[in-house]
Amino acid sequence: MPQSVKLMSVATAVPPNCIDQRDAAAAAHRGFGARFGEFERLARVFETSGILRRYTVRPLEWYFEPLGWPERSAAFLDGAAQLFIDAAGRALDAAHLTPEQVDTVVTISSTGIATPSLEAHVAGRMGFRPDIERVPVFGLGCAGGVSGLSIAARLAESRPGSVVLFVAVELCSLAFRLDQLTKANIVATALFGDGAAACVLRAGESGLADVEMSGQHNWPDTLDIMGWAIDPQGFGVIFDRAIPPFAEANMAPAVVGILGRAGLVLGDIDRLTFHPGGTKIVAALEHGFGLGQGTLDHERTILAEYGNMSAPTALFVLDRVIRAGLPARTLLTAMGPGFTASCVSLRRAA
Repeated sequence: MPQSVKLMSVATAVPPNCIDQRDAAAAAHRGFGARFGEFERLARVFETSGILRRYTVRPLEWYFEPLGWPERSAAFLDGAAQLFIDAAGRALDAAHLTPEQVDTVVTISSTGIATPSLEAHVAGRMGFRPDIERVPVFGLGCAGGVSGLSIAARLAESRPGSVVLFVAVELCSLAFRLDQLTKANIVATALFGDGAAACVLRAGESGLADVEMSGQHNWPDTLDIMGWAIDPQGFGVIFDRAIPPFAEANMAPAVVGILGRAGLVLGDIDRLTFHPGGTKIVAALEHGFGLGQGTLDHERTILAEYGNMSAPTALFVLDRVIRAGLPARTLLTAMGPGFTASCVSLRRAA
């Protein structure tokens, strides 16, 4: 009989530079105000985003320097490696394990390119064994925290007793672009921050929760909703559709379908837990799922304190839910490029 996969720990990390949202707004005005006629109208997003502060791998002034692929890539390798070590180390400590005990590492990141991938860059500093299996995954965006957890859980299930370390690292601030005078770019500078989260999973052990099921839903002809455009300067954000109305209309039916394939219904879920892409998206999800306004309290708190960090953000919310007392059954969900909905159901350990 297959042994259940346990989520043994969740940990988070942020870089050292804390940017107050008022300072971010002032910096955006300095960078765009005199060059973009629509800036003053769009700048209201800094106030309505629900974000109080964010963390970045570089000080605010660095983003005003001439930046191309070499500068952004160097910052990615440096900042992402340190965040990987911080988050992974905390997750292993919480699971009472050492890096030498890790058999497989799954790394999720969509905000920088590294070959060899991040886990190879940090292997010596972490102390991984030479025979560790590396599973780097690129391109999942905001859904990566949930999809990556699903991938890690299936790998743990396939080899009972093996230790799977899952790390999501995103440096969204490296895509801040002074050269792009677009609504999408202004919104990105108001929403995104940097961070990392890590989980340890193992089949047949005790832990925080059982990973009960997972699933995805992909909508056809939606490639233009979210993603990266790539040019000589680096990544440029794509937000070509109104995401909150799409989430309100489409997310609940998709989740119902994912649960149904596992023999579950929404009524079986004690706590729906979401990746908080922004306050409008959180409100849209509450409405679309028939939740009372303000139900998604942990999502709003994480958004306020850290901004949208892409993939790790859902795991920041999960960590907060766990600290508050994990309900009997929690469904962790996120949306990301594709356009995709991803879900993982967690049952509190007895």
